[in-house]
Amino acid sequence: MDAASNYATPAAGTPENRLHFLDYWRIIRMRGLLIFVVFALVVGTTAVLTHWMEPTFMSTVRMDVQKDVGDISSLMPQQQQGGFDPYFVMTQFEILQSKEVLYKVIDDLKLVQRWDQKYRLGQSKFKAYQVLIKLIDPRQVRNTSIIEINVYSKDKAEAAEIANKIAEVYKASRDELRLRLVDQGLKTLREKLTEHHGFVEVAKSNVNQILKDKGIILTMDTPGMIGTLDIDTMRAMEQENIQLATTYRRKQTRFDELKKLPADQLRNALNYVAPDELLTKRLDELSLAEKEFISKSKDLGPLNPEYARMKDVIAKIETQIEARVVGLMKGLETDLLADKATLAERTQKLEEVKKQSREIAESRRVYQLAGQELERQQRLRETVENKIKVEELDRDIKRTTAVRVTDFAEPAVKPASPKVVLNIALGAFVGLLLGVGLAFFIEYLDTSVKTIDDVERALSAPVLAVIPQNVGALLDEGMDSPHAEAYRVLRTNVLFTRKDEHANAITVVSGGAGEGKSTTVLNLATIFAQNGNKVLLVDSDLRRPSLHKRLGLSNSLGLTNYLLGQNKLEEVIQTTSLPNLNFLPSGRLPSSALGILNSPQMKEFIKEAKRRYDFVFFDAPPIMGVSDATVLASGADLAILVIQYRKYPQSLAIRSRQMVEKVGGRLIGVVLNNINLASDASYYYYSGYHYHSNNNADEPGANGKPPGKVDRRKPVAPATDAPTIKPKY
Repeated sequence: MDAASNYATPAAGTPENRLHFLDYWRIIRMRGLLIFVVFALVVGTTAVLTHWMEPTFMSTVRMDVQKDVGDISSLMPQQQQGGFDPYFVMTQFEILQSKEVLYKVIDDLKLVQRWDQKYRLGQSKFKAYQVLIKLIDPRQVRNTSIIEINVYSKDKAEAAEIANKIAEVYKASRDELRLRLVDQGLKTLREKLTEHHGFVEVAKSNVNQILKDKGIILTMDTPGMIGTLDIDTMRAMEQENIQLATTYRRKQTRFDELKKLPADQLRNALNYVAPDELLTKRLDELSLAEKEFISKSKDLGPLNPEYARMKDVIAKIETQIEARVVGLMKGLETDLLADKATLAERTQKLEEVKKQSREIAESRRVYQLAGQELERQQRLRETVENKIKVEELDRDIKRTTAVRVTDFAEPAVKPASPKVVLNIALGAFVGLLLGVGLAFFIEYLDTSVKTIDDVERALSAPVLAVIPQNVGALLDEGMDSPHAEAYRVLRTNVLFTRKDEHANAITVVSGGAGEGKSTTVLNLATIFAQNGNKVLLVDSDLRRPSLHKRLGLSNSLGLTNYLLGQNKLEEVIQTTSLPNLNFLPSGRLPSSALGILNSPQMKEFIKEAKRRYDFVFFDAPPIMGVSDATVLASGADLAILVIQYRKYPQSLAIRSRQMVEKVGGRLIGVVLNNINLASDASYYYYSGYHYHSNNNADEPGANGKPPGKVDRRKPVAPATDAPTIKPKY
């Protein structure tokens, strides 16, 4: 148990449990037959179904679909819309599959009557539409405005007929839709035109009423304009009024200043302001009189008559001057009052003119507003009239480029489906994928022992040897058998694993029947005997003994006879063709001796056999079937567990190990049996190297057959001079 525990420690803790690429390849090789069967079934089924399928034909009509643009330029530039519009094309896809188009196709081709029996329509147009919608496949040619309509049918002529009819109906529906929309638009425009006629008449009546109410007179030179005062005349009147006011204020100021002057200054200032010839003359006379008076008054006395006369002359002149000054001042005052009256009159007249002008302007504004409304209504009416004329002309322009069939549909030469090559290729791909998937799924569900890692991880026990598939008895195959090397490896590992040299009683057990334990114990005993050890092989599978058949010996006397005391040990042990190998068959098992292996006689037999032989090997029954195997595992020194590759679940192997340990047996390791080296390359280095170690690989054997192909039906004597092959490990 120590060796197994020490060996299991690193294996149990290894993190490398993930699948490698080679593990996937191993699974595919192991399940190759399943993958091939699934692949063949799927491909075969696909081929048969493809052959049975009724051929379907496809006809294609191609159309260049544009927006509604006339063959010549329209009178309305705003409707000339160019450029590729993907949304427009996608919209036409839906229109092509609409009931508006397809119902017309159904009616024209009488598809309800033609398909009634075939598709069981029950004279239903909607069901015919549902069938037809499944038969058409509109597509757009990339980066173009061309639409392909693919129609599928069992009848090649019918497919072409339906495709061409869809194109025809679609083109007619586009024309009908355009004319219907234009007619509806013209009807609305004519209604609007009648309405605008009424608006114009109302506006005219309003203008005439304003002219009448306001008493407006239109000028002849510019009809529609109201006669008003000339702006220059008004400005001249205003300018003249301003000048009058300025002159009046200047005269008023000068007159007021003159009134403030004394008399002597007034006469001089007055003569300057308003020159007067008489006043000037009197002033000159006064100046001369005063000069004369001054010059003569020095010589004349006041009593002189001349003196008195000059005084009187001066006084008279001054009186005349004073009278003239008063007259002039009065004249100035009168002139000032006249200017004031004139200014007042002119101001009043100007205000009246302004008032009249404002009234005329207000009348003009009202008239202009009414006139503008009349003009607006007339322009609107004219616009509607022009629009109607343009639409009527545009309606008559043909749209042959809106929908143009570039390629008409023709009956197909060969069916579009089924596509034999494509279907079989897809079937092959699906079959391969399904086969591989099923293989991996079964591998996932398979809990049996598949790898050495499974054994070491589940059982915590080392793998002593890996035995290839289709191994027979080495006594039949000979010393040069390619299978012998695997058992030499097993012998070497057994010798190195046992720590006690006296532990020479070895039992070989298995969890279930048919795992190869009998072949393993026979060949292991043969290898030990070939290496000079004295070996006793005991067939302790009392219920289903088989070793005597492989050795060609009798089973009339054996272990049961010895344990029951009927015969001595020498009488029941038989020799084989190999000198160092003796055989003890099971013997007949009476019904009264079912528990004989658990008797004291069995224990004594084991001791006696160990004393007489170098090694004693026991072939035990399946450990999960009867209790004999656990009895032998507890009585023997060592136990080897044989597990057949991919046969029983891992839980059976785990339970077998637990039962051996439970009875005190020492499990030294596991033999992984029946490995298919051809399909599982991961075991090549365990038992494949020795296949190429035969020095006479190209020479025939003694029996005329290549090495490894010995006739298993005839016993072969051991080759005494055979070359010694060293163990691999």
